[in-house]
Amino acid sequence: MTASELWRHSDPEGTQMWKFLQHVNSKYGLSLAGYPDLYKWSVDNVADFWGDVWHFASIKASKPFNQVLPPDAPMFPRPDFFAGARLNFAENLLFPANANVDENAVAVITATEDDSALAETTWAELRDQVRRCSNALRAAGVKENSVVAGFVANHVQALVALLSAATLGAIWTGISPDNGVSAVLDRLVQIRPQVLFSDNATLYNGKEWSGKAKTVEIVEALKQHGLETVVIIKGLPHFETGLDEFRAKGVNAEEYEAFLSSSPKDEPLVFSQLPPSHPLYVLYSSGTTGLPKAIVHTAAGTLLQHKKELFLHCSLSPASRMLYFTTTSWMMHHWSVSALSCGSSLVLYSGSPFKPHGFLSLPILLSSLQVTHFGTSAAYLTALEANNITPISSPEHHLDLSRLEAIYSTASPLPPSTFSFVYKAFPSHVNLASITGGTDIISLFGAPCPLLPVKAGEIQCAGLGMAIAVMDSSSSSTSPQLVSHPGEEGDLVCLKPFPCQPLTFFGPDGQEKYRSAYFERFGVGVWHHGDFVKIPDPSTGGLVMLGRSDGVLKPAGVRFGSAEIYNVLTRHFAGEVEEAVCVGRRRERDRDETVCLFVVMSEGREFGEGVRKRIAEGVRRELSARHVPGVIEEAGGGVPKTGNGKK
Repeated sequence: MTASELWRHSDPEGTQMWKFLQHVNSKYGLSLAGYPDLYKWSVDNVADFWGDVWHFASIKASKPFNQVLPPDAPMFPRPDFFAGARLNFAENLLFPANANVDENAVAVITATEDDSALAETTWAELRDQVRRCSNALRAAGVKENSVVAGFVANHVQALVALLSAATLGAIWTGISPDNGVSAVLDRLVQIRPQVLFSDNATLYNGKEWSGKAKTVEIVEALKQHGLETVVIIKGLPHFETGLDEFRAKGVNAEEYEAFLSSSPKDEPLVFSQLPPSHPLYVLYSSGTTGLPKAIVHTAAGTLLQHKKELFLHCSLSPASRMLYFTTTSWMMHHWSVSALSCGSSLVLYSGSPFKPHGFLSLPILLSSLQVTHFGTSAAYLTALEANNITPISSPEHHLDLSRLEAIYSTASPLPPSTFSFVYKAFPSHVNLASITGGTDIISLFGAPCPLLPVKAGEIQCAGLGMAIAVMDSSSSSTSPQLVSHPGEEGDLVCLKPFPCQPLTFFGPDGQEKYRSAYFERFGVGVWHHGDFVKIPDPSTGGLVMLGRSDGVLKPAGVRFGSAEIYNVLTRHFAGEVEEAVCVGRRRERDRDETVCLFVVMSEGREFGEGVRKRIAEGVRRELSARHVPGVIEEAGGGVPKTGNGKK
């Protein structure tokens, strides 16, 4: 490794990514030498690439596709990938074609803050639960294109409901129980679910919370918009289910186990065979303007993209076990459960990452459950760094993290200092991957790669088949221009179609909302993702995330991302500043933009003129005088966040 590198794979030629590269070389008579060559081929030959991934990753289909992509297909309207094929998303997860899965092996472990409440589910048990749940849903009137919603935590019952909806060709949408009633109704009223799964109670931050009052209010409102059935999951057995109160609202109400038991024992598991573009999931935009937009994702697009990322980029196999710290609202939940399609097992965790063993709570779980792939947020890793928590050298706990192969970080840019810290806190053989994508594509633009090194502050590569580029932010929709030089900052765009493009936005004017969201800024031929980035060396493909485009700061004409300010705070003020938000202010009377930094002080710390001056001096020293915020104040009410925890 060079001095700038933090990691290289010990056996890159043993990975599925390398085997896929050799497959492409053999099939097409090429001499691709490494990932940069493979990536270039994948974006220059979009149809050939995605067709090869379909077969190499073993997508299970009852009918083959006629063509991968129409010739000269545009990005908008969304082209029809894999026309003619018939398949089922849930079948590909429950019976993965490229994995020899022992039906008696553990498929799912459900974990909470209560160490004594671990629950294991084998592949055979998971399949049978989906059989019973899907048949019960069918008996309740659910069919293709019906909407099934979950107001649920991250546990096996939520996974069974998701897979059961997909089995029937119904559309699944998940919302975490930490959302308020208004946030839930803003989303669900739009899509009119026929069935709602809900937890009776949840455990979070050491406290037990009843969900009944919120669910009653939600059910009462949704009854006016087509809700017929409510299924209550006993997340905490000693809390009441409230079935009679739900029935009084005019809906059918059943406890989860009773609902599954209503399915006859001899009724088989039948997977509806559906077109590739059949709707699978609805996820939601952050809702910064108006109601959250309901984004519809397709079955084959989601499956193929996830399997490309998990099988090739992440090297998942039946020997792997993934724990992604996520709620059911976040797209990383949908991404992580697709690990089943590789024959991998899942740890579904709900609760605080800092209970019951403080900062070591999740590392203890990683050790005890022998997790190989761990996903989290950048905020979690920076919290470990700020408190100098190094799990591999914990004096209180002798943790075995030898099986840990990868740590994935997303939701916000990972500071360069945290990259280096992770390699002190966790085993040095771990592939630390800062990744980026989003709800909009239910997957990644920037991905891990076993054939490339990890460098501090960089995302390893653009994902195969994702023709990303950096657009000059000052260019127009009628004349979009890419940046002139490598390393120049600009807007993240994608220039060629990809299967996990949304199908549409749910509801009236869905296509127009879709076009406006992604194809208005730089025209209908360019997907505008809304991230501010740079690509220092296009030959290697490493990305540096600088924040959201709508969070780009431009005082005195100098453009920079809010992440640059956050990096300084993480590096030099981690013990004092718990959280911060950096925004630009430009009122009608202002001649220029003012950068405003609002900080939340750590417990026991006070904000004052001394802190303000030291932050300003630190930013000036680390960045430049032009980067110094014009306003540095305390955020007395905390930092506002979306339902997915983003600032």
